[in-house]
Amino acid sequence: MAHRYLLDTNVLLFDPLAILHYDGADVILPLEVIEEIDTFKHDPNELGRSSRAVAHLIDDLRRRGSVGNGVLLDNGGRLRVLCEIPAPDDRQGFPETRPDNRVGNSILAAALYLRRTTPAEPVTIVTKNVNLRVKADALGIEATDYDPERIKDVDTIRGWHSVDVDAPLVEALRAGRSIVLPELDTAPNEYVFVRRQGNPKVAQVGRVHRDGRTIWPLGDTTRPVCGIRSLNVQQTFCLDALLDAAIPMVTLAGKAGTGKTLLAMAAGLHQVFSDNRYQRLTVFRPTIAVSRDLGYLPGDLGEKMKPWMQPVYDALELIRSQDRKCPTRSLPGDVLECEEISVEPLTYIRGRSIPNQFIVIDEAQNLTPLEVKTVITRVGAGSKVVLTGDPHQIDNPYVDARSNGLTRLVDRFRDSPLSAHVTLVQGERSELAETAANIL
Repeated sequence: MAHRYLLDTNVLLFDPLAILHYDGADVILPLEVIEEIDTFKHDPNELGRSSRAVAHLIDDLRRRGSVGNGVLLDNGGRLRVLCEIPAPDDRQGFPETRPDNRVGNSILAAALYLRRTTPAEPVTIVTKNVNLRVKADALGIEATDYDPERIKDVDTIRGWHSVDVDAPLVEALRAGRSIVLPELDTAPNEYVFVRRQGNPKVAQVGRVHRDGRTIWPLGDTTRPVCGIRSLNVQQTFCLDALLDAAIPMVTLAGKAGTGKTLLAMAAGLHQVFSDNRYQRLTVFRPTIAVSRDLGYLPGDLGEKMKPWMQPVYDALELIRSQDRKCPTRSLPGDVLECEEISVEPLTYIRGRSIPNQFIVIDEAQNLTPLEVKTVITRVGAGSKVVLTGDPHQIDNPYVDARSNGLTRLVDRFRDSPLSAHVTLVQGERSELAETAANIL
């Protein structure tokens, strides 16, 4: 007796191969889901690409037989497009005032129909729509989120540890020597705040070597970067990773006001204008709201994009003002107009190759895993990419704190020597901002 899974549209848009991830089970798609998938096929973004990928996959499976009757999959399961119209009793009490309600209610009606006609075979709705899962539960229908891989969140994978050790080990680090802490569960390029046992005021910061065991002390942790200094130990970890050319990818997570974007941009500007390590600083932001509202804004593309890119320009202005206060300036006076700085929407990154640049992907928590894959595979030789975001502040309705692309990337690259991750927990924007982030 095979288990039956009813897949929602948002699951297929999130992962076009979701149909193939239920070994030995029956995967059922109500006809309304197929129709809704079709409405996205002309979108020039990942939703459009996912829509087309799903359509092509189902079309290829038609060669094995009628999808209306069910076709066998390579994993021992079966795909079926449900064309039967549920009885009126199965749809009773479902309002259909909005398109998403209509599709969701069709899925609920299909589940009730399957349960009524073949009660011996269990049925589960798979959806990323929280409200649909609530409705299903109220009707006594099993419902679950789509999560083929259980991913740890960034609150668990912080990228740094605090540890108390004996005095000789702290002194060795402070003297510039490496130490080994075999009992510490670390990955390459994770950071350690090493404190003397019994006297935590005596401490040293270090970074785990590529072997995952040896800890090396950090260098000068007080120098300003374009006038920006680290204000806490987590920001110190960030700047070390951002300024190390041997680490081609850095991920920064944390709540609002912890300094993620500011530190990333300051490090990028420093390495473009002072170190001449990269030819250009390129900042990308996903345009979740722009896809709906951009066409209604006046002006050309640059003018349309300005409201959505304003946080980046605010950070640039702050960095410039801080740099002016330094005895030795790193940035040119017209830095906001320099050709070496580019602020662009993420929509147009597909198909590009970006060599020799310091790339910042801001608000990366709003990206799906497929979009993050697209971004990372655009990074060319000699480039460094930094992704910043707060997985607990998501505007994209198709992802959540665990399934978003930034969290997935941190989890997948944890053991890679090519990346470093830091989760910042201490806000530094202002006392008011930090208090609001904690209590509101």
